[in-house]
Amino acid sequence: MKLHYDPATEAFRAELRAWLDENRPTRGAMESEPSRSSAHIPDWSRAWQQRLFDAGWLVPGWPPELGGRSATPVQQLVYFEEMARIPVQRSYNPQGLTIIVPSLRDFGSDAQQERFVVPSLRAEVSWCLGMSEPGAGSDLAGLQTRADLRGDRFVVDGQKVWTSGAAHADWCFCFVRTNPDVPKHRGISVLLIDMQSQGVDVRPMAELTDRERADFNEVFFDGVEVPRENLVGEIDRGWPMATGSLAHERGMLWTSQAARLEHLVAELCAAARERGLDADPVFRERLAALHVDAQALKFMGYRGFARFARGEASPEHSVLKLLGSEVEQRLALEATEALGTEALDVEFAGFGLGVEESPPWARRYLFSFANTIAGGTSEIQRNIIAQRVLGLPRR
Repeated sequence: MKLHYDPATEAFRAELRAWLDENRPTRGAMESEPSRSSAHIPDWSRAWQQRLFDAGWLVPGWPPELGGRSATPVQQLVYFEEMARIPVQRSYNPQGLTIIVPSLRDFGSDAQQERFVVPSLRAEVSWCLGMSEPGAGSDLAGLQTRADLRGDRFVVDGQKVWTSGAAHADWCFCFVRTNPDVPKHRGISVLLIDMQSQGVDVRPMAELTDRERADFNEVFFDGVEVPRENLVGEIDRGWPMATGSLAHERGMLWTSQAARLEHLVAELCAAARERGLDADPVFRERLAALHVDAQALKFMGYRGFARFARGEASPEHSVLKLLGSEVEQRLALEATEALGTEALDVEFAGFGLGVEESPPWARRYLFSFANTIAGGTSEIQRNIIAQRVLGLPRR
């Protein structure tokens, strides 16, 4: 079987590829000012995102006034294939671009959309996402951060944790409990919180994988006052935004993940040949299994996309996040064990990441545990697959 696109779609690809070759940031620019978190937007990255927006290449499926060109679903798939080919992200505030702005488009008031959507798309405003809490990581419905409505303001008290980019974010898209007397999936609301507000305390968390880049943070709210107009949607009706936010995040994540896995398998194969490891039949068999899994991820994604394009349900997308994160973890472990001490300091070429984010194999293995948690843990994904895809009963 050979996958191919029609001539019009390939013309779309050629136009995009030519534009990227001419306009993408240089390696020198990227190395001159590395991004320090997922909400820290260096000057070169802001200029890059604005070029994408102005040319209609930031969110191609959206209308031109929102950084797109009303691209078809197939054209959007091609777009993500090509973006995965270059070593630079389209935004260095990914949660702002892929989760929060789409959520504001879906649920925000006209005033909120006018204030935040285009400035966020143009990298003039950066965001963090206030979901996880110490006692409610993957169980968002168990959150305890309170927001009490007092007149025309909410008063917020509580704590978030693992809040990516909070130390550099301008705003937080924050899930809070506004009604403790109803079932836990109800009584949740979303507030837009200015991170410079009095009572907001951000404490970066040291990371084993990178001492210079602290992306995770604890965020404490102590009597933080938030204007009522910063409520997104209806009060106590925030749960649909929680599920919608994660759906935005997972949308076409598999395209970049599949491309990255293919690249990393090739990198490991090359390293194995250089060191004579390919003579070991057991190691060759493990490499072959990783290659097969990477290909399975890619073609499962294409099959799911084909169903989506026909307007059908796509159970494949429930599996892709689980498979991708765990294959990448297994790949990094194989590389670390095979290369030994070299895995601590041998860097591989960046792919789908900025060049400053090309860690040694051992660091990638350590960070892979975060990828099995972010966007829904592997355990949660298995429950979703069992109950919603396979129809198995709850125990």
